[in-house]
Amino acid sequence: MRGKKRSTVMTELFFALVSDWGAPALAFATFLSCLAVPVPTSMMMLAAGAFVASGDLQLAPVVMAAFFGAIAGDQAGFGIGRTASIALIGWLRANPSRAKFLDQAQGTIDRRGAPAVFLSRWLFSPLGPYVNLLTGAAQMRWPTFTIMSALGEAVWVTIYVGLGFVFYDNLGTISAVLADSVGFMTSALIALLTGYALFRRKRAH
Repeated sequence: MRGKKRSTVMTELFFALVSDWGAPALAFATFLSCLAVPVPTSMMMLAAGAFVASGDLQLAPVVMAAFFGAIAGDQAGFGIGRTASIALIGWLRANPSRAKFLDQAQGTIDRRGAPAVFLSRWLFSPLGPYVNLLTGAAQMRWPTFTIMSALGEAVWVTIYVGLGFVFYDNLGTISAVLADSVGFMTSALIALLTGYALFRRKRAH
């Protein structure tokens, strides 16, 4: 009962934020969330979708604000990762053997990093800010990152604004279901990656 009451209070709070500030609040929230700031952006997008359904907000500004706020946050995180890695990359390239390792790492990012960027925008969204930093530090190609980021964020925004629009009269339940699902998927992925790393390490020994 207490959990249900808390969920109701949180829903009303985020409804108020979106209601008072509209699309600008949504853009700022998505930007911050992509930099690992703990902002309940998904809930705010659900609320925005509900306000679109009720006619209080317009669909196009809501979608564009959420989308471009997220893109800006992704670019900022990627840029931070790339800038912070300049000194490290200079040190690695000073030695031929280290430079070879760096080239191999960058090749791996180019081949396999794109799906990681795309999926971490929406399916494993808690990992998104860290993927931004890591791909920037690994010198992933900027066009590849940007395209995958844009595609993933488009899916993220469409899912949450769309669900808010469709289930506007039952946001508390749908937000709880989504939060549990994303948390479970992310935890499962981390467990699988950890197990795989341990397996490879054991085989190497």
